[in-house]
Amino acid sequence: LLFCVVSKDIVFLALVLPLLVGSTPVSQETDCSDVYANGQTLSGVYTIYPAGDTPVQVYCDLGYLGSQSEDGRWTVFQRRMDGSVNFYKPWKHYKNGFGNKDGEYWLGLENLYQLTRKRKYELRVDLQDFEGVTVYARYSSFSVESETEGYKLHVSGFINGGAGDSLAISNEQKFSTFDKDQDSNKDGNCAKLYLGAFWYNTCHSANPNGIYLWGRDGTYFAIGNVWYHWKGYDYGLKSIVMKIRPVA
Repeated sequence: LLFCVVSKDIVFLALVLPLLVGSTPVSQETDCSDVYANGQTLSGVYTIYPAGDTPVQVYCDLGYLGSQSEDGRWTVFQRRMDGSVNFYKPWKHYKNGFGNKDGEYWLGLENLYQLTRKRKYELRVDLQDFEGVTVYARYSSFSVESETEGYKLHVSGFINGGAGDSLAISNEQKFSTFDKDQDSNKDGNCAKLYLGAFWYNTCHSANPNGIYLWGRDGTYFAIGNVWYHWKGYDYGLKSIVMKIRPVA
């Protein structure tokens, strides 16, 4: 009889304790600005919850470890740095994200939509050439619509940090990959023509997800990871980093 009573008590505790523990709110950061607000100060890989329930790993530029990105708090959604990851990928990969959060990666269009539908964001694009020169382009407003709307881009409020504005023609454009053509070009799929994936118009002034080229290479026109208004169409950049943070 004693054994049965103990067993019931154990069962009761086993059922109740998780509820008691679960009653304490668990911190779930939406983006890297929340990570910073919760006490983290070193740039690196952290877990965020863009949709509120599913964990996503991301690189947070929190303004330390040599960063010059205006007080940090940036959520990095695209990064090229060494050509180690193939960015010529189909729609599914660009929707869900791919790559190595410690290195080259794309966070995912769905994550971008989930982030930017909740808060107002600004965008910063950091560029570096193979001579070590760094510049940036900043935009005071950045958002991405849902998949139903083709993950259409809204970007405006350009601030020049030496890079020039190569995103102007991408504003109000849907995202395109080689297997999902949503650009405004009537003469072919821009993603196929320029071996990338982006918010192409007819076609681009920036191709951050194009083929990783090591500096100047004019063999094929505009297929590289180029930013036209800084280096033209035939210079593949050493690094491109695209990142967002909530507008104060």
